[in-house]
This record gives sequence, structure tokens and C-alpha cells, in this order.
Amino acid sequence: MQLHCLGTAGYHPSESRHTSCYLLPQSGIVLDAGTGMFRLPERIETDSLDIVLSHAHLDHIAGLTFLLDILYQRPVDEVRVWGQADKLEAVRTHLTSELIFPVELPVRWCALEDQTTIELPDCSLSWRPQNHPGGSVAYRMDWSDGRSLVYATDSDGEHDADSLEWMSHADVLLHECNFQDHQKEWAIKTGHCYLGKVAEVSRAVKPKRLLLTHINPIEELVLDPNDRRFEMPVEIVSDGLVVDF
Repeated sequence: MQLHCLGTAGYHPSESRHTSCYLLPQSGIVLDAGTGMFRLPERIETDSLDIVLSHAHLDHIAGLTFLLDILYQRPVDEVRVWGQADKLEAVRTHLTSELIFPVELPVRWCALEDQTTIELPDCSLSWRPQNHPGGSVAYRMDWSDGRSLVYATDSDGEHDADSLEWMSHADVLLHECNFQDHQKEWAIKTGHCYLGKVAEVSRAVKPKRLLLTHINPIEELVLDPNDRRFEMPVEIVSDGLVVDF
């Protein structure tokens, strides 16, 4: 299984990073639709796409408006966009307003509330709400061969027992870390994570591998090689990185 990192920044792009977008090409799953979406066409391997939105902030949905060119370059039979019902309604009402983007997107809108677990062609996709201004959700993908990935972005670091159990023992935990430890107050104020909080969560859920995403485009995250708070391999993702798991 591969994870293609198409956009790894939070809030806005930088010279080296576009905003949140990840592709699991073998499964046709796209995690968020930030500005990194333009990199999709040459990487699509399936005849359908499932785009799962963590929430509806602009840095996670702007790439939906790129779909016309994406599907012109690489047609597929169907595109489904998954998200909480109120977030999907906001996208349809505002992002595709005739004053902003006056074209109906060629997608099927699918509300998460209709089911707690979504059975996709080769994996089960489950979700849980997270604390973030306006609300967001984390996703967990479990494949039939036993592999698993958790995607938790735009969260203050869920630490209740149920969330930790749900996140536990994944092969990959792709978790946001928008702030350094000295920016803890900003993290709390904006509903994001800082490095120490991610270390605390990762110690509790014990993934085989930890990938840090939603990187601050102004003050990029830096890992100290002597930081002993992490008990598993940890890496800051970058645009263009392909992760095998």
C-alpha cells in the first residue's frame, strides 16, 4: 500500500508545500481536497475516487474546484465526496455559488452521518468527530490484509479513552502538528496541535509509524533528533513523498 503526499501544509501554500491532500492510489481514496489536488491526474489508478473531507475550511476544500481539469486529464466513472452533512452543504452553497465557482461539480455528495463505517471496495472507512473550530473528523482505514491508517488533522489532539482506543495500533498515524512547543498557546487558541501534544497522543495509541502533517507554512516544524518523547519512527511529511506501508 502507498500513501502519496500531494499537499502537506496548513492554512495556505508555501513555496514548497501545497495544502492538505493525500492519495491512496490502490484504493482510490483522497484524504482532503486542498490545493495539492492538482497533482492527482497522473497518480490515479482506479475507476472511481472517494474524496473524504476532514472539514470545510478553505485549505481543505479549495482543490474540489480543480476537479474539472483533473477529470479531463484522467476520467473516472464516479467521484464521491464524503463529509459531515453540514460541511457538505456549506461547500455546495458557498464554494459552488455562481458568484464564486459557477459550475456544478461532477460528484456525488455522501453524508457521513448516514453510516458510522463506510465499506469501500477494498477497505472499511470509519470516522470520529474532533475538537476544532467549526468541527472536524478523523478517519481510520482498515484493509482486509490487516493494514491500517489513521488520518487526524485539524484537531487539538483527541485524548479521551474512546478516541484513543479507536486510533490504537495503526500501521500509520498521519497526525497534524501545526505548531512547535513554544507556540502551545496558539495551538490551543486555534484548535490545533503542538509537538508535545502529538507525542502524548502517539504514546497512547502506539502506531507503528507516525507522520506529521498540516505543517505551518510560516514557521516550519523541526524535529530534534534527541527528542525521546516519541516511541516509534516519526517523520515530517513533504510534498511529493511516497510512503510505503
